[in-house]
Amino acid sequence: MAKPKNKVIISCAITGGIHTPSLSEALPFTPSDIAQQSIDAAEAGAAILHLHARDPETGAPTGSPDVYRQFLPVIKQGTDAVINLTTGGSPDMSPEDRLAAALAFSPEMCSLNMGSMNFSFHGMGAKLESWKFPWEQQYIADSEKFIFRNTFADIARNYELLSDHGTRFEHECYDIGHLYNLAHFADRGIAKPPFFIQSIFGILGGIGGDLDNVMFMRRTADRLFGDDYVWSALGAGKFQMPVISQAAMLGGNVRVGLEDSLFIGRGKLASSNAEQVAKIVRIIEEMGLEAATPSEAREMLSLKGGDRVSF
Repeated sequence: MAKPKNKVIISCAITGGIHTPSLSEALPFTPSDIAQQSIDAAEAGAAILHLHARDPETGAPTGSPDVYRQFLPVIKQGTDAVINLTTGGSPDMSPEDRLAAALAFSPEMCSLNMGSMNFSFHGMGAKLESWKFPWEQQYIADSEKFIFRNTFADIARNYELLSDHGTRFEHECYDIGHLYNLAHFADRGIAKPPFFIQSIFGILGGIGGDLDNVMFMRRTADRLFGDDYVWSALGAGKFQMPVISQAAMLGGNVRVGLEDSLFIGRGKLASSNAEQVAKIVRIIEEMGLEAATPSEAREMLSLKGGDRVSF
C-alpha cells in the first residue's frame, strides 16, 4: 500500500539491549514496567512497539522466551499496537538466543540487522560513580572490542526460519552498505516487498547523525527499492529528535524510545518512553502530519494482524 502523505508511523523501542539501569531510572527492565511503558507509549501515539527483554532481577538483556512470556500477553491485552520483537538482542547473545523469542511467539514483525559492524558504546556511563548492578560497568566497557555479527548466512537463516510464521521484518540499516545487502536478498527473492527499512544514525560504528546522511540514505533507498518500501529513521542519543524530524519532513516514518536515547532534551533525561512519543507527535502535528494508527500501520506494512501471533 502507498503511504498516505499525511500519516507517520511512530515506532517506540521500549528498553533495548544497550543502555543499563544505572544510566536512567526511567529505563524499564521488569516485565511489569516494560508492559506498562509499552501500553503508555501506544496510548501516546506509537503504532509499533519494538521490544527486548531484561532479566527482572538484574536488568541485564536476555533472550529467554520465559521472560518475554511475562509481558507480551499483558501488552497485547492492553493495546492494539503492533508488537515487534528484536532479533538483534545484545552484544553477548548467540544468534540462537537472539532468535528464540521470535520463533516462540510468531510476532507480526521483528527486527533484522542487515550487516555486521563495530558497535560500541564504551564511553557511556563515564561520569557514573556508582552502579546498581555489578555487570553493568564491564558490559559497557567491553563494547569497545565488540563486533556485532550479522553475516549473510545469519540474515538468510532469519528469513528462512521465520518465513513460515508470517512475520515481516523491520530491516535495520546502520550504514549505506546495509541497504545494498537488503537489495541483494530482494534480488535473490528471499526478501519480499513491501520492505520496512529503519535507517539508523549516530551509533558509533555506523553512519553518523549528520542531516546530509539522512538525505543520502533516503535517496539511496529510493534508487534501490522505488515504491516497494516504507522508510523510517531513528537517531541515537543527541541525534534523536533532529534526525526523525527531518525524516518526517522527507515523507518518512520515525522511531523513538529509551533504547535509542535516554533523553527528552539537551541534558534532561526522559521520564518515560511515552514522553518521547508525545514529543514527536507534537512535532509532526506542527508539520500538518498525523500519527498513523496501528491498523493503518498494518495495512501499509502488509502485516498479518495481531490475532495471528502465538501469545
